[in-house]
Amino acid sequence: MIDLAPYGGGMAVFVAATFFLIFLAVAFIAFKMLKKTVKMAFRMFIVAVILAIAVAGTIAFLALGSGTPEKPRPTRKS
Repeated sequence: MIDLAPYGGGMAVFVAATFFLIFLAVAFIAFKMLKKTVKMAFRMFIVAVILAIAVAGTIAFLALGSGTPEKPRPTRKS
């Protein structure tokens, strides 16, 4: 039998890392853009919300995209 990795197993790690890095960049840009318009506490709250979304999305991609190994099927004896 051919032994293959579960569908999307290796791809989930790259998608999750890319998702996190994109949201990390968005948080950094938001922090820099809001520098002169709002106070530090509100800026940090916005950045924390963006990073929380990034972490939750990364965990979701890893959990749903990595697949689970299938249980071996019992064989019939004839």
